[in-house]
Amino acid sequence: MDSWWVLLCLSLLLRTSGFQAANASKPNILLIMADDLGIGDLGCYGNNTLRTPNIDRLAEEGVRLTQHLAAAPLCTPSRSSFLTGRHSFRSGMEAHDGYRALQWNGGSGGLPENETTFARILQQQGYATGLIGKWHQGVNCESRTDHCHHPLNHGFDYFYGMPFTLVNDCDPGRPPEVDASTRARLWFYTQVAALGVLTVALGKICGLISVPWKAVLGAASLVFLFFVSWYASFGFVRRWNCILMRNHDVTEQPMVLERTARLMLQEAVSYIERNKHGPFLLFVSLLHVHIPLVTTKQFLGKSQHGLYGDNVEEMDWLVGEILQAIEENGLKNTTFAYFTSDHGGHLEARDERGQLGGWNGIFRGGKGMGGWEGGIRVPGIFRWPGVLPAGRVIHEPTSLMDVFPTVVELGGGHVPQDRVIDGRSLVPLLQGTAEHSAHEFLFHYCGKYLHAARWHEKDSGRLWKVHYMTPRFHPKGAGACHGQGVCPCSGDGVTQHSPPLLFDLSRDPSETRPLSPGSEPRYHAVLARVHEALEQHRRTLSPVPPQFSLGNIVWKPWLQPCCGTFPLCACTQDGDPNEA
Repeated sequence: MDSWWVLLCLSLLLRTSGFQAANASKPNILLIMADDLGIGDLGCYGNNTLRTPNIDRLAEEGVRLTQHLAAAPLCTPSRSSFLTGRHSFRSGMEAHDGYRALQWNGGSGGLPENETTFARILQQQGYATGLIGKWHQGVNCESRTDHCHHPLNHGFDYFYGMPFTLVNDCDPGRPPEVDASTRARLWFYTQVAALGVLTVALGKICGLISVPWKAVLGAASLVFLFFVSWYASFGFVRRWNCILMRNHDVTEQPMVLERTARLMLQEAVSYIERNKHGPFLLFVSLLHVHIPLVTTKQFLGKSQHGLYGDNVEEMDWLVGEILQAIEENGLKNTTFAYFTSDHGGHLEARDERGQLGGWNGIFRGGKGMGGWEGGIRVPGIFRWPGVLPAGRVIHEPTSLMDVFPTVVELGGGHVPQDRVIDGRSLVPLLQGTAEHSAHEFLFHYCGKYLHAARWHEKDSGRLWKVHYMTPRFHPKGAGACHGQGVCPCSGDGVTQHSPPLLFDLSRDPSETRPLSPGSEPRYHAVLARVHEALEQHRRTLSPVPPQFSLGNIVWKPWLQPCCGTFPLCACTQDGDPNEA
């Protein structure tokens, strides 16, 4: 009997100590994502004119991926894929035509409630889960306070930042950006209609036209109502979209751009200090380096590349301050840290002073282009001292979608089995227990249109890339679609290739030398193998409600987040109306 009790106690002790060891082995997880950063903007990826010492040191102390790929070339769909490990169209977070990203805080589209983020799974595993910075996955569905798309409804227990994204409209000195062409057309129609009414009124006064004054006043009223109906949203983009929230509350409306970086940094450092006894997941979603490139005086004019370079160097400083907070709280060796960008640099971003977008290194194309490498190849840097080898460089194809299963595995959770998960855990690859990426094929979309596919032929080491559509650059010979915000995904703005373009990225990473049957003996065999994989991929697709439909994308006043009484929404930091 005594022996039985001894065995039972030992068993319970082992179970308890095993549980404690398992919890102790769960790392804190720090995910840092830049916005619109070109892979060629970092020193560790070959830039020798911009200073990014903090991100470069992260790479020196950890693992750097050279073929890390966004699942989409624009903010909203890319981040949806990052959060869920799934292609964004599986969530309805892609466009068939028209709008390719959310346009308003007051729209009803966004990441559906039935999607599972890595934050939700880690929250269930006992993690504190925080998001500081940009969200851009929607806010409300049916009422101003339902917050169905809000971060707190997707597994984060703390949120501070922008529910939307930076746009030029956030800076009163910049030209409009949100739906600028539509806004210009509506203003033109208003002017034409007003001129018509004025002409009729003058004709009536001069006795040239016999029209009742009631008809003239009625027409003028209709023109005025038309003007008010569209100006209520477009005339106040800064107030409606450029806001800060803490959890469910609006704390600044409109936000003061000059102090936003400081506030984000304070929040990130404070979150680390509050949760240092862990485990915690902190997703720092930077507003840098998206236009309008708001940069503090400390960094203005300090880089060799104008305002954009200044903004990159300030971003690197912010990353350094966050990493320093990790170290000062004694968390460096217990924190799995990751740095990336949501997609490639924005080549069309320019003003009278020159380029405002990033540099994508040797890679062709940029933001908005779903096939060319420059639009989707992003930094991928991981650090976990003592667990991941320092200074290791991996040249295997990986995806932002892989972060989902990687983080879930590290946090002790399980990937959902009731849906298609496109990401694959990076843990074996990062630790060196696997030689190759788990991806044999990756598919690259622009909106809902498949633009390209890649095949990693592991036996030969060759990396094939097949392009089915490519954007038509303009002016002809340029490397981007200048005169437009970004290149289109379909219609007259693309060239459809039949047969497809074929490149060998292992020998031609810049995609400048398309192969042909004459230059590549395996040309037809490669295309056939990729086509077979594509058909298998297409069998995994199923229709879902579109989040970017016109009904979801338009501004709805009853959904608009507001500090105070709508439409008199105004407050400064933490809701003090006296400073508004």
